[in-house]
Amino acid sequence: MREIQNSPIGVFDSGVGGLTVLRELYRQLPQESILYFADTARLPYGNREAAEILQFVREILVWMTGQNVKMVIMACNTSSALALEAVRQEFDIPILGVILPGAKAAVKQGKRIGVISTPATAKSQAYRQAIQEINPEAHVWQVGCPQFVPLIEQNRIWDVYTKQVAKDYLSPLLAHNIDTLVYGCTHYRHLEALIKTIIPPTVKLIDPASYVVQAAKKELELMGLSKLSPALPTRFAVSGCSDTFSKLSQQWLGYCPFVESVSLPVGFSSTLAKEQVEVFE
Repeated sequence: MREIQNSPIGVFDSGVGGLTVLRELYRQLPQESILYFADTARLPYGNREAAEILQFVREILVWMTGQNVKMVIMACNTSSALALEAVRQEFDIPILGVILPGAKAAVKQGKRIGVISTPATAKSQAYRQAIQEINPEAHVWQVGCPQFVPLIEQNRIWDVYTKQVAKDYLSPLLAHNIDTLVYGCTHYRHLEALIKTIIPPTVKLIDPASYVVQAAKKELELMGLSKLSPALPTRFAVSGCSDTFSKLSQQWLGYCPFVESVSLPVGFSSTLAKEQVEVFE
């Protein structure tokens, strides 16, 4: 049991968006060791089809299981919306998504809820379903924001163009007099300072990153998997260029991380994924 307790928590995203979850892990679970993976070679995820996302997630989870993680947090709303339920049936470790924690938090704050997300997440209706299952009287409006992730990954947060794009995405939500705005993509927290210049101060902002880490903390405690000894340094890995990710992430981490470039087990089917997990176990 002690060996499992000391194993890292796996966190993955298509890019730097999941760093918002990583920072919450540092804050709420400072003793836990983390393995962070960014699938930068294939970002953005938000314009892809569900079957493709599911295959990517399977490949990431097979690799992460091979690194002996004790839990995985999908720090990616698109993956959470399109792949979470399927891979929970295929992998024998706790896998947490960001949508349900975000929906629960949103319902506690308001009844006129706007969600900004990738087009794939918006199309899935995952947030609307989750929110209205909790509170059928809640009104939910969703806007797909295809340009946000590329602009953030290109470090163009304060471009004049980015502000105009943000205004265009937010205007239909503001027209519905929303009282709550959910970041339906972990990347979008990086735009918070910009978003606050556009929306009224009365609109409450919900960052699911904080709430998924709260859920992870409870899960670890219930399963007796909480780490008791000090954390090891976070291990960073990407499928694309390690230097690009390292330089971009420095502004949010406060340091320039060492980043590995890794090759995923591309082409694994769900059957092969199960077999691979059994081998690792």
